[in-house]
Amino acid sequence: MTSARRNYSLLSAFLFFFFFAQAASMSMLAIWLKGTMGLSGAAVGTVFSANFLAAMLAQPVLGYVSDKMGLRKGVPVAIACLVVVAGIFFSLIYAQLLRVSLPIGALVGGLYMGVTFVAGAFAVESFVDRVGRRYGFEYSRARLWGSLGYASAAAFTGRLYNLDPRLNFYLASVAGVLLVPIILSARIETGPTEHSRTNALTPRDAASILQLPKFWGFMVLILGVTNLYLVYDQQFPFYFASLFPTARVGNEMFGYLSSAQIFVEAGMMFVAPWIVMRTGARYGLLLASGIMIIRIAGSGLAVGPITISACKMLHSLELPILAVSIFRYIAYHFEARFSSMIYLVGVSFGHSLGLAFFSPLAGVGYDRIGFQHTYFLIAAFALIFWLGSWFSLSPTPPTDASGRPIV
Repeated sequence: MTSARRNYSLLSAFLFFFFFAQAASMSMLAIWLKGTMGLSGAAVGTVFSANFLAAMLAQPVLGYVSDKMGLRKGVPVAIACLVVVAGIFFSLIYAQLLRVSLPIGALVGGLYMGVTFVAGAFAVESFVDRVGRRYGFEYSRARLWGSLGYASAAAFTGRLYNLDPRLNFYLASVAGVLLVPIILSARIETGPTEHSRTNALTPRDAASILQLPKFWGFMVLILGVTNLYLVYDQQFPFYFASLFPTARVGNEMFGYLSSAQIFVEAGMMFVAPWIVMRTGARYGLLLASGIMIIRIAGSGLAVGPITISACKMLHSLELPILAVSIFRYIAYHFEARFSSMIYLVGVSFGHSLGLAFFSPLAGVGYDRIGFQHTYFLIAAFALIFWLGSWFSLSPTPPTDASGRPIV
């Protein structure tokens, strides 16, 4: 087996089990916090805000360390080790802390989830993209296995939650145990040139991206549209379940639909590079974020299980286009040595900053004016940022699988 094929297979497996663990831990988190833990919508918003505040602090560090390490495996190995303790953390530590003190529980939980499943997910994806460009395979072709992993877990998280929520958390730990040998088995050549390039990177160099106008033009879409979309999606499982005859049925249906949605998403990962090669990264970003706004507003108009399920399925269309467009936009407009910093600071840090601010506000909105009216407000603000992005994003020609412009 060639090095390229071996690394593609192993990193695909790594993404499969990482996102399997993420789904087992996080897909039912809002329902667990509201149902099992009995928190209000505002309290759940506070918990999510803590998650993203912690991620916000970790992302610049992870971004710099990832760029500094280049193709070395230290970051994904560390994240895999954190996944291993998921079952113990959620069941024995996090739940007890939330019962004793919401602020302390939110703080400790935020540190763990923010680093492991929020910032960690972006760090892992950036690493796979970097290796893919080194060995000649498309990021989305590996990332589709992450979608399949998420879907595989989501298929039964609702049913397991009804049996015992702790089963999902311990299942995540099992996936974590598999992650460690998988990433250690990858054979990724780093070579003297790679070491020289990454060792020369300084914090001052990394901070220089904040002086680039293109970076801030990119951030209009990230801080606005995609942030508001993630805020909307946080407590969507609870609203989804509320439109079914009983919460129990709703929880199970959410798991089944999430699984179906992600399997479609995985198929779209094959199609997304073809779409973005023809639209260019700029219009790919605008297309994906436009679908996001339609889903948010559509959820506010939904009147029953069928219409809310149709809105959920839109996620399988926009996420692959967005993921491919982001990496190609970064590859074309920024230096390769800053790729992890741009992704973890521009995308991941930007998301965490916005989510830390907007999550509590959305939680208050859900409690006071209801989900539907809050969704309309979120969609309206997202539309404003989307229109601004038409002017702030830099023109980008169609690119090939490595992000190079096609001439």
